[in-house]
Amino acid sequence: MPEANVIDAFRSQITAATAQRRPLRIRGGGTKDWYGQSLTGDVLDTRAYSGIIEYDPAELVITARCGTPLAEIEQVLAGRQQMLAFEPPHFTHLGDGGLATIGGVVAAGLAGPRRPFAGAIRDFVLGASILDGNGQRLNFGGRVMKNVAGYDVARLMAGSLGTLGLILDVSLKVLPVAVAETTLKFECNASDAVRKINEWAGRPLPISATAWRNGVMAIRLSGAEAAIKSARTTLGGEAVDAVEATRFWDGLREQTDPYFTDIPDGCGLWRIAVPPIAEPAPLQGQRLMEWGCAQRWWVTDIDPQQLRVNAYQGGGHATLFRGGDKRLGVFTPLAPPLMAIHRRLKQQFDPASIFNRGRLYPDF
Repeated sequence: MPEANVIDAFRSQITAATAQRRPLRIRGGGTKDWYGQSLTGDVLDTRAYSGIIEYDPAELVITARCGTPLAEIEQVLAGRQQMLAFEPPHFTHLGDGGLATIGGVVAAGLAGPRRPFAGAIRDFVLGASILDGNGQRLNFGGRVMKNVAGYDVARLMAGSLGTLGLILDVSLKVLPVAVAETTLKFECNASDAVRKINEWAGRPLPISATAWRNGVMAIRLSGAEAAIKSARTTLGGEAVDAVEATRFWDGLREQTDPYFTDIPDGCGLWRIAVPPIAEPAPLQGQRLMEWGCAQRWWVTDIDPQQLRVNAYQGGGHATLFRGGDKRLGVFTPLAPPLMAIHRRLKQQFDPASIFNRGRLYPDF
């Protein structure tokens, strides 16, 4: 179907839903249907609007339509030794057979192990086009790195879970693939891992990922051969076989690692965001720390209120990522001033509250 016809079909579905105040569920491959609160409304399938619009390796920018498979984009980038540096997860095994799309990647705002060292997805969004709740096409930002007009508005789409509008296309900054990469491992307890990682983070070391669990800390180094050789001399540790290292980091990115797949009945997978210097909390359950110790996972059946209080006391917040009882709230409630900003944004972009109603917050 021609591009204009697809957009017209989207617009017709949106305007009809707005007129009837009937919710729409924006969906690409469905690989992240489990993420967030509830799924309600008629499905607006984005996969018909697919394809790479423009790719300029010299400018490090790619622009693609919302339904473009993430795998297709990564394959094209790999052909020029480039990548999406925030390492977005595919989560194909958690869906119902669909493929992750770039629109879903941006809307979910999720990133892999490289995120604290390369940046979050919103740091790479240069521009976006959306259809709002009135079916109007809105364009923000641009397709070159130097163009920052409307940049912050385009960034709003990252992590919005589709609640502000239908992302039609997005322009993303890409980065070159590192020339060399190696992984080191160290035996240490959680407190020592926090101390060591924060100490090393203050040095000019080519660290691109960190993780700790079960008394073992892993550090990934990415960059020039000379830089990695120097870092290995500085850090010490034991080198990990390249195949094993790739499997490990991919397991964290895609959550295919046994830590994420072997969740006991009655337990939830919680994501705790805290300052990286925060001491590990003495909570019951299986623990894993990554992102320079700023992202901490717990598999536990602990009372959600207790867990959120603990995260708040540590300077952070907690999200029920998967499993558990969503009726108790997936995301930490926002402070009233922040929630007021969210409500005004929702009213501006989606006045009839049709887009992914109840996905981010239960009441809109």
